[in-house]
Amino acid sequence: MKILRLIPSILIVLGLAACASPLVQPAQGIQISQSAPGKALTATPTAQQIRTQPPPGTPIPIAAPKTNLPIPAGSSVPQQITPASQNIPTLGPDGWKDLPIIPTVSATALQIYQRGLESGEDPHAFSKVGDCGSTPSWFLGDFDRGPRYYSLGEYTDLEGVIQQYQGSFGRTSLAARAGFNASSVFAPIWADRTQCAADETPLACEYRIHRPSIALITLGTNDVWHQDTFEGQMRAIIEFSIQKGVLPVLATKADNDEGDGSINATIARLAQEYDIPLWNYWRAV
Repeated sequence: MKILRLIPSILIVLGLAACASPLVQPAQGIQISQSAPGKALTATPTAQQIRTQPPPGTPIPIAAPKTNLPIPAGSSVPQQITPASQNIPTLGPDGWKDLPIIPTVSATALQIYQRGLESGEDPHAFSKVGDCGSTPSWFLGDFDRGPRYYSLGEYTDLEGVIQQYQGSFGRTSLAARAGFNASSVFAPIWADRTQCAADETPLACEYRIHRPSIALITLGTNDVWHQDTFEGQMRAIIEFSIQKGVLPVLATKADNDEGDGSINATIARLAQEYDIPLWNYWRAV
């Protein structure tokens, strides 16, 4: 959870808007139709969506550990995580705006994180999942370039956090690319063929190669074109991460391209439902 303490000191290096691409990246199972020349591609959901929305409270199984490490005696780590929406007050339409910038890490999040470590995930690694706003030149990259390139001001104790995750700040994630939306990370066509298997998705490839214990999920700007599929795909990202033993940290986006804040409202609601951290970047901006 140390990475969460770093967020207040890095807001100045973040872009105020994500980089959009004229190409809307569809997920596998989405039909692509070409618009008139010069216009963006459009995607129409088919009956075989990546994920349909499960009923609230549906248990999410966590993959069994890939090592022979025993679970410590008295451990409260469950074999499955159940979304906690039934125990959390429902947010109003604009309730997400008042959520804290830096979240309190819940017992559920700690359990996901601990289970990941027991499965062999790297406590010194985190991954970025997003669009070009999640690439090193826009997001966190200077923390791997040395103290000449950043100033912590009064937050000097965060130098230990930087050392803890050295190598992840400036790394180009296989699940972060210009134009990505929540569907793109499940589309093998957008995976790096020099590092990923033929049928491997960008998200699965990133988790397999980097073995992060935490993932910063910064998506939503490029989902404005297909809001009908956004929630289902975000659920798929959350559940896939949990199954892999990776703690997903969601983030609201700075823009309001959809006009009514509904994408941020969905992100915040999912974070509460699954009891995982939400970085309210919109409020910080």
